[in-house]
Amino acid sequence: MRVGLEVQAVLWGARARLVMARVLGVDACKGGWVGISNAPQPRGYFAPTIAEIVELADADGAVDVVGIDIPIGLPVDGVRQADVLARAAVGRLSSSVFPTPVRDALVAATHADAVTVSIERTGKGLSIQSYGLRTRILEVDAYVRHTARTVIEVHPEVTFARLAGRALSTRKSTWAGIEERRLLLARVGITVPAAIGVAGTRAGVDDVLDAAAVAWTAQRYAEGVAVSLPATPEDFGDGPTGAIWA
Repeated sequence: MRVGLEVQAVLWGARARLVMARVLGVDACKGGWVGISNAPQPRGYFAPTIAEIVELADADGAVDVVGIDIPIGLPVDGVRQADVLARAAVGRLSSSVFPTPVRDALVAATHADAVTVSIERTGKGLSIQSYGLRTRILEVDAYVRHTARTVIEVHPEVTFARLAGRALSTRKSTWAGIEERRLLLARVGITVPAAIGVAGTRAGVDDVLDAAAVAWTAQRYAEGVAVSLPATPEDFGDGPTGAIWA
C-alpha cells in the first residue's frame, strides 16, 4: 500500500507537468464553496456557487473532472447503496455520512413536510441538518443536469480511509484529525500552499483538506483507477446515477 502511495506522490507532480488531467475538488463551506485544483500545482478557489467556482478554476486551465462532496443522484424512495457502503468504509466516523434525502423531501416547502415525505418513502424521518442542505444538494443536481463536464460525487472521509488503508479514528474537527489528514495528503504529494487567496480566509482548515482529498479522487477517476460505491452506480430513473467514488 505504501509503495503505491509513494508512486502516486511522484506522479501527482510529474503528470501535472506533462499530460495530467486537470481536476478540481470542491467542498461546501460557509458562504459558498472551496475548491482545490491539482495542476500545474495545488491552487485554491472560493465562490458562492458551483458554476462560479468551476469557472474560476477554468480560467487557470480547463478542468477535466470536478469532484464534489455533496450527494449526486437523488433517490425516489429508500436508501442509496452508496451511503450504506460509505458508512461501512469510514467505520466509527460513519455519522459523517448522512442518508441522502429523497428528492421530494428536498423540494418540500417546510421541514415538517419533508419529514412526512421521508417517512412515506423511506420509513424514516429527516433531520433538520439534512433538510438544511437542500439548497446545496439541489444546486449541484441542477448543475450536473445542465453541464457536459464530468462531475462525480466524492466523500472525503471515504477518500481518507483509502489513503490510510483503514478507517480513521480521529475526527477532522480536532488537531490530531487535521494533522492525520494533512500527512495522508502529503504522502501522495498533495501539499496545499499556505497562500490560496480568498479560499484561505473564507474556508475552514477541514474544508480545504476535504477539497484536496476530493481532488485526489477526481484525479484517480480521470486516470481510470478510482472505484465506485456501489460497483455499479444506482439508476434512480430521474436523472444522475448515484455512486461515491474513491
